[in-house]
Amino acid sequence: MAKIFINEKKKQGHINPEIYGHFSEHLGRCIYEGLYVGENSDIPNVNGMRTDVVEALKEMQIPVLRWPGGCFADEYHWKDGIGPKEKRKKMINTHWGGVVEDNSFGTHEFFELCEQLGCKTYVNGNVGSGTVQEMSEWVEYITFEGVSPMADLRKQNGHEKPWKIDFFGVGNENWGCGGNMTPEYYANLYRRYQTYVRQYHQDAPIYKVCGGPNVADYHWTEKVLDTCAPTPSRLMNGLSLHYYVHPDGWDEKGSATKFDEKTWFKTMAKALYMEELVTRHGAIMDQYDPEKKIGLIVDEWGDWFDVEPGTNPGFLYQQNTMRDALVAGITLDIFNKHCDRVKMACIAQMVNVLQSVILTEGPKMLKTPTYHVFHMYKYHQDADLVESYIEGLKEVGEDEIRVPSLHESVSVSADGTVNLTLNNLSVTEESEVEVSFAELKPSSVTASILTEKMDAYNTFEEPDRVKEVEFTNYEITENGVKFSVPASSVVLLRIR
Repeated sequence: MAKIFINEKKKQGHINPEIYGHFSEHLGRCIYEGLYVGENSDIPNVNGMRTDVVEALKEMQIPVLRWPGGCFADEYHWKDGIGPKEKRKKMINTHWGGVVEDNSFGTHEFFELCEQLGCKTYVNGNVGSGTVQEMSEWVEYITFEGVSPMADLRKQNGHEKPWKIDFFGVGNENWGCGGNMTPEYYANLYRRYQTYVRQYHQDAPIYKVCGGPNVADYHWTEKVLDTCAPTPSRLMNGLSLHYYVHPDGWDEKGSATKFDEKTWFKTMAKALYMEELVTRHGAIMDQYDPEKKIGLIVDEWGDWFDVEPGTNPGFLYQQNTMRDALVAGITLDIFNKHCDRVKMACIAQMVNVLQSVILTEGPKMLKTPTYHVFHMYKYHQDADLVESYIEGLKEVGEDEIRVPSLHESVSVSADGTVNLTLNNLSVTEESEVEVSFAELKPSSVTASILTEKMDAYNTFEEPDRVKEVEFTNYEITENGVKFSVPASSVVLLRIR
């Protein structure tokens, strides 16, 4: 039997809601058809935003949304996406599928969407092919309330009051699709560009995100911070990190739905690698920012598999199984446990692209297993991380691939409720678990579970095959709770 010890009195940090953020790029059917169908669509919408998708995301309590990219951000020129839609420029989306981008979803539409969702805004600026002036004017257009050329232009386009930019990314993946730059060159550009991301409202400061490393590029982290020294925290509020899970590497991503047990465990091991990335990049950041004023912003993460057969390879449309659910649970647990440094994260991407929480097909919509994990984990948002550890933890796997059988994180909400999320990484074995506390004598438990075969997924014909359901297979003891966790499952217990 595995024993989970929880010291609910020992707080180890505060879990920012933004750790549960999402990413929407002009890629495939994420924006168009997924989030935005236009005001004249037969699909129910409010100002062009799909009602069913917006309502589902609100239920999941989405805290922040990143836009417009991604690689698209560094070829996006914001003035193409404002004004009368019939006059907006059309362009070829060279990164994603070579399709025509008509710019009918632009700045006004993004802020309308975020207002409907009730979430914070994360705008990614163009460093790769844009100018300092272009970026500066975009911030002015969005946030300035007084008399100025850009504020006047915004008013002419129908929005009198300014919006609020909560987070602003100065470029994206500038080591790759954002310009193939060296870290020193990008860091000097960052110093320059961020200067003109003006703080027009001191009571609503913009959180500036510097473009950080790709996976384990520790050299990038070191050189960017060194170039911005001696006081990098004066120039940046956050440093980004991107990491995608590919079981067999970038060139052979494999099917999203057809895989064996060994591939399952490879995927789990790759998901657990996030722990090392956060720890090692965090250690470098500690050298330059020992007070942890700079947040690690993991604004692209998730599974990346082959596209579904018969779909445009540039649209990155993939299905979503229990394997994706476990990757989400493991990753969110890791972010929770490193909440002293990880201040925001954005899964890629929200609808119809990569590890989506929602899939759409015309008027149809379904929630993926990953959606249900985010719905279960929403109770960690704005809660306090507390100490927890597991004794009697077994390893599971196949051949040389071994992973721990269980993975957990624990928080305490403002009302005193203890939130325990637990993932069973085994494909075949259930785990008996006993939870004990430092002082708490549990009197009530509410719980839910997501479990199915490892390759189970939802379809438009069977949208609820994999879904969160009530979990009742537990026993309240004098000092804690006992229960059994089925194979390939994610469990939430809320304990009072």
